[in-house]
Amino acid sequence: MKADSGRQEHGGHQKFEMKQETIERIRKFTEDRDWEQFHTPSNLAKSISIEAGELLECFQWSDTDFDREHVKEELADVIVYCQNMLDELGLDADEIVNAKMDKNEAKYPVEKAKGNALKYDKL
Repeated sequence: MKADSGRQEHGGHQKFEMKQETIERIRKFTEDRDWEQFHTPSNLAKSISIEAGELLECFQWSDTDFDREHVKEELADVIVYCQNMLDELGLDADEIVNAKMDKNEAKYPVEKAKGNALKYDKL
């Protein structure tokens, strides 16, 4: 969730970046309601999981017939809670995602993983 200029195309996909003003809006929303007191790591992890479940529910009976607006709302909820978790733990999204990508690239080398969905220990 890099704070930057907004959307850009990357390999045919939208590049995910969140503007600093959006991050500040999330923080202000929380602060104005005095909700920081509830934003413990475990509460935020639960909330991320709950909202991810609601996102999954959008696809419960069909992979192709879903309400795009509802998906956007639930995805936004997940992203907001993830930003809250980053803030609570003092983490940088780019840093932690790149660290995880380093591990994933080592576990799933292209020459072994390309074109299949096997778990790394089955490659």
